[in-house]
This record gives sequence, structure tokens and C-alpha cells, in this order.
Amino acid sequence: MIFTIEEINKDPRILPNITLGYRVYDTCDIYSLRAAMTFLSGAEELMSNNTCRGAVSVPAIIGEAGSLQSSIIASTTGPFQIPIISYFSTCTCLSDRRKYPAFFRTAPSDYFQTKALAQLVKHFGWTWIGAFGNDDDYGRFGIQQFIEQVTDFGACVAFSYILPKIYDAAKISQMVNVIKRSSAKVIIVFTPEREMLQLIEEIARQNVTGIQWLASEAWVTGTVLYTEQFLPYLEGTIGFSFRRAEIPGLREFLLQVKPSPHESNNYVNVFWEELFACKFKQPKNSTDGASIGARVCTGSESLGDINTIYSDTSQLRVSYNVYKGVYAIAHALHRLSLCESGKGPFINSTCASIHSFEPWQLLHYLKEVRFTDHFGGEIGFDENGDAIASYDMINCQRGPSGNIEYVQVGRFDAFASPGRELSLEEHSIVWTGGKAEPPWSACSESCPPGMRKASRNGEPLCCFDCVPCAEGEISNATDSVECKKCSSDDWSSSDRTVCIPREIEYLSFEDGTGMTLAIIALLGACLTVAVLAIFFRHRDTPIVKANNSELSFLLLSSLVLCFLCSLTFIGRPTVWSCMLRHTAFGVIFVLCISCILAKTVVVLMAFRATLPSSNVMKWFGPAQQRAVIFLCTCVQVGICAAWLVRSPPFPIKNTTYQSAKTILECNVGSDVAFYTVLGYISFLSCICFVLAFLARKLPDKFNEAKFITFSMLIFFAVWMAFIPAYVSSPGKYTVAVEIFAILSSSFGLLLCIFAPKCFIILLRPENNTKKMLMSKQ
Repeated sequence: MIFTIEEINKDPRILPNITLGYRVYDTCDIYSLRAAMTFLSGAEELMSNNTCRGAVSVPAIIGEAGSLQSSIIASTTGPFQIPIISYFSTCTCLSDRRKYPAFFRTAPSDYFQTKALAQLVKHFGWTWIGAFGNDDDYGRFGIQQFIEQVTDFGACVAFSYILPKIYDAAKISQMVNVIKRSSAKVIIVFTPEREMLQLIEEIARQNVTGIQWLASEAWVTGTVLYTEQFLPYLEGTIGFSFRRAEIPGLREFLLQVKPSPHESNNYVNVFWEELFACKFKQPKNSTDGASIGARVCTGSESLGDINTIYSDTSQLRVSYNVYKGVYAIAHALHRLSLCESGKGPFINSTCASIHSFEPWQLLHYLKEVRFTDHFGGEIGFDENGDAIASYDMINCQRGPSGNIEYVQVGRFDAFASPGRELSLEEHSIVWTGGKAEPPWSACSESCPPGMRKASRNGEPLCCFDCVPCAEGEISNATDSVECKKCSSDDWSSSDRTVCIPREIEYLSFEDGTGMTLAIIALLGACLTVAVLAIFFRHRDTPIVKANNSELSFLLLSSLVLCFLCSLTFIGRPTVWSCMLRHTAFGVIFVLCISCILAKTVVVLMAFRATLPSSNVMKWFGPAQQRAVIFLCTCVQVGICAAWLVRSPPFPIKNTTYQSAKTILECNVGSDVAFYTVLGYISFLSCICFVLAFLARKLPDKFNEAKFITFSMLIFFAVWMAFIPAYVSSPGKYTVAVEIFAILSSSFGLLLCIFAPKCFIILLRPENNTKKMLMSKQ
């Protein structure tokens, strides 16, 4: 501060013909309120120059370093509107303009530092963090804001402790034990050097290694910590520090400081005695052996002969903040001095006199200060009195000589465009233990693609188990919170990382099952046509005439259609094929059963006609037989027509039976219509069976009623077995079962009714005579 004031006094461009002076008060760390009251009352003034003229009271304050001390001074002097510029107080609480209306600072608020640290944590994917803070506003507010920042993007805090102000070995030992047991390998510490020293001493005593320390600006460049004893534990520490500057002439100025032998309480004298291990005056009656044996300070000792932190100006960060604070006040005074009468900012456009002004008038100009210093840094304050937030990212590395080096590996600019505030040089970073790769710090291992995170009961969100995605769901990113469902046409791959098209399944002609059934259907149709040809070739023989050749030809034709209609069930379902397969099946089967019913009635009527005075056959001749077949078939046609009009069958994609397959099948549309069609077929079959069963013992050499009865039994057996098989068959085999039932019942009717006749016609032609048919069995 003194160096900067002297530099300003020598600069003719700022405050010409005006010399700045200063007063120094010692807050002694914990006596901030006393120093503030002393300042306000003017007691115990320590003047740098007794010839100062001008304002009696000091219009501005540079200080304090600690956030707690600054809050005490700012709240005390605030009612007097005396501007205060702190160079090291970073607590966000000091941005409250209602409590601290005259507080400014050249050190950025911790809000921006915690934001920078949170972005650093997010960038490297650390989700399990430990936190320590000092027992004051700085530490508590810093930890609180950091936790809020990191939890916004899903990170969790494994543990959080407040370091005691008064050293407590038991508490610190307990905290270090928690570090040893925890899986958190990244720990942030918001504390000054002194408290951090206590923590790192215990870390070294218990030999806890592998911790990646994230440092606040209060200790990231604290030389007292990076000794040979602690360097194995702190190497690789990363933190954000204030911008650094090399101030020309400062080192030479520091080396020119000389003690005053006549002022024993002068802080320079105290510093001198500590640095050179001497005393200006031997204390009388001292019981301290070390004090008695100490040599006498001469005041001629050379500061340049000792390499100390005091003379090291390579890391001027906090000092640079002091430099900016003094220049901010000087620029405010300069603008005050340039005010033109009648154009001032105060009542009636008045100006303040540079030789007689109130602190609140200087406060007005200080709020509007904005300039660029000699090092290109932009100086100014926002509406809360905070400085423009910009940090250097510091990485503590072991240099070639073995000493600690503070290497800048990045920057954080709070006012850069979103997403570009943090810039890193990752290749330049040395991590804990001298490693080149960043550590991994997580409560749980990352869930790979194909899995999702499942929270553990009673544990933070960052502690989770990895659960595979369910069938039909995928996750194609690491640490997915939930799995995404595939579309209805897709299904998840075996590793659940990508949706793949479902396998399309339907009974096709290329399929082995479909091909086999198609061949059997064509074989049945050909066999029926062959029987039809045999009957047509022998249509004049007694056995063909006796079995009502017209009904036989109609029945055989309907059986050909029964075999062929099964082919409509094979192939990719379409709107037309779905409507055709069910309606054609219903109508053709009714036609077939109607023919059998007519034949059964003819058999009964034929034997009834042999009775004396019976003329029943004239009531059931060929015309009546055709009418019965037509009417029975028309009923089914009407049912199918209503079905197609109201709710026709339609193709659907069924994904219920087999998850990885899409089964193309026909939905019947109306279950009522479908079961009505089947019920009507069953009704006619039952009537046919009952009549045939009643006629099974009628006297005849060749009783056709027996064959009809047996064919109906096979028909019923097939369709009774069809129901459970149809329900339990998966996918395309459902259709295969339906086709098998159609073919089986068709073959049953064909073989049971026509096989015996063909046997006689082809192999026993001697029995194909009227005499043989009319003879009793």
C-alpha cells in the first residue's frame, strides 16, 4: 500500500499537486472492532507525515484481509458512509448492499470462485467430493455455495466438516480418519493457511496419500504449506487464485525498509527481529533463555542476503489486489478533483472540494470507477461493490530442483460467454502423486451403456447400482438415469445399447411349415379332384347313383374349396387376405356340412320311403335338397356379410407373444361375429351328426350313414383339439394350427365318406351292382 501511494504521488498524470497520505491501524486479527472504533475516534493516530494538510479525517480504508474482520469494520463504518476496499475478503455475504453499503473489494466474491471450482469438478466428472471449511463466514459460506453449485449437475458431497478455530487434535484426527475410510478422492478446502496447516500435519502423520486437493485462493499459493515434509501429500493441488502481476520496483522498495531503533512497537521492528533472530533491546529480568541469548539487532542487516517470502515478488496476487485498491481510490479522488462547478453530481449540481469533502462524496465517485491499470487489468466494481471476477488456475508442481512451483494451467473469466468461462491446459496439469491422469472420484462406478442407475435406499443420489435395461429398452450413454423404450417396430439389442428392427414373423410360403402345409393342401385338393373324376367317370354305376351323385359332386367340389381356402391363411396378412380367409372358411365349410346334412336326410328319407303307403321322397326331392343347401349357406353368407360391414378382420402387428419379434397376423375384428360363424358351423355339424347317428343301423349292404357318422366324429375331434392348440400356439404356429384343423377335417370328410366307394369302384367292381347293393347285409 505504501509503495503504491508513493508511486501515485510521483505520477504527474493523476492527482497533480496533491500528495496522498495514510494511517495504519493494526487489527491484530481478532480486534477489528477496536481498530474500527479507534479509527473513527481518531485516537492513537500513527501519522506517516506530521505535515499533512487537508481533510482531518481519513476518507477511505484499505482492508481488511479476513471476511469476518471486514464485515465487522464495514458494519461499523457503514453508517458513516466511509468507503472500504478489501484486498482479500471474498465471502459472498459481503455483497449484501443493505448491510454493507460502502464496502468494495478488489478480490472477486467467493460466488465466482465456487462457480469456477464447480465447473472444474464437472469438467473432470468428479461426483463424490469431500469438503472442509474454516469456522467463519469465509469457510461456511464458501462450502455452502460450493455444495449448491455441484449438486446442480448431479455431484454429491461425501462429507463436510468445519475446521476448528482453536486447534483440537482429536477432532482433526477424527476428520482424517473419515478421509481414509471414504471413497472420495477429491477434497476441497475453504480455509486460510493456518487451519490448512493443522489439517495437513495430521494427513502427513497418518500418511494419507492419493487425495486430489482443491484449494481456495486463501491457501493455494501458501508457501508455508509446500515444504519438503508436506509436498508428497500436496503435490498436484489445484485451485483458483487472483490474477498475478509483476509490479516493477516493488522488490527494491521492500529491500529498502529499515527499522527504527527508537520505536520498539513499530511493526517493521517486530518483523526485523523475527527475520534476523535478534533483539533491538534485551528485555530486563527475562525468564526466556532464548531471549537472553539473542544477539542485538544493529539495523544494518541486509534483506537482500536472505531468500524469504517477504522478498519474493514472483507471486504478487494479494499484493496486486492492494495495488488495485489504492489506485481505485486515487482515481475516484482524481475525478472528484476534476469536477466543474455547476456540473457536479450533488445537490444543485455542486462539486466537492478535493481539500474538504465528506466520505460519502468520495463514495459516489468510487462506485463509478473504471479504468485499466499498467498491466492491462480492468479495474471496476459492480452494483454490489464486487470486482470483475477473473482467476488464474494454479497447479502446484514439483520443479526440477525439487522446490514447489505454481504453474498456471488455466483461467476462469466469469463474464465470458456461457460455457466458455473455464479454459484449461490439461496437458500441463500434474495430478496428485505426480500422475499425468486425473483421479477418479465417485461413490459408484459409472454405468456403461445398456444399463441405468438405480438409487440405493438411504444413500445420496451419487451412490447407485447399475441395473440392466429391461427388454425393449436401451441406454446408449454412460450413467443413464433411465432407459428409453424402443418403438413398436424395434427391439433392443442383446447388450441393450441400440434399437434394432424386430424380426418380422408370419407363416409364409418360403417357410418350411408354410411350404409343407401348402403342399398338403394342394395334395388334398388334387386327391379330391381325382375322386371327383372317378365319380364322374363312373357316374352311371349303381354305387354312384345310390349315393346321390348330384350331392356327391357338390360335396366334392366344396371339399376342393376347403383345401384351397387354407392357402389364404399362408402369406403376409393384408386387409383383403384377412377378410377372405375367415369368410371363405366359414362359407365353404357351411356349404360342405350342408351337403353332408342333405345326404344324411336323403338316407333317412330313402329308408322311410320303403315303408308301405309312404311318399316322403316327393317332399325331399332334388329341388328340396338344393333348397336346404342354399338356405343353410345363405345364413352363413348373411352372417359374414354383416361381419365385413360392421367390423371386418384386419392385419395387426402383434408384439405380445414374442418380445423380439413382430408377428403379423389377422385380428378377427368382431369376436361376436367370429364365434357366430364357428357356432353356426358347429350347429349344422351337430344336426348332421345326430341324424347320421340315428341312421347308422338302418338295414343296407352299404349304409352311408355309418360313414357320415364316423366322419362327423373325426370332424368334432379335430375341432375340439383345435381350441387348446390354437390358444397355446405362439406366433405363426397359431395360423399353422388353424390350417392343420381345416386340412384334417377336410381329409376326414373326404376319406370317411368317399374312400369306401372308391375302393369298390376301383378294386371291387364286381360289388358295384344293383343286386349287391339291394341284398341284405
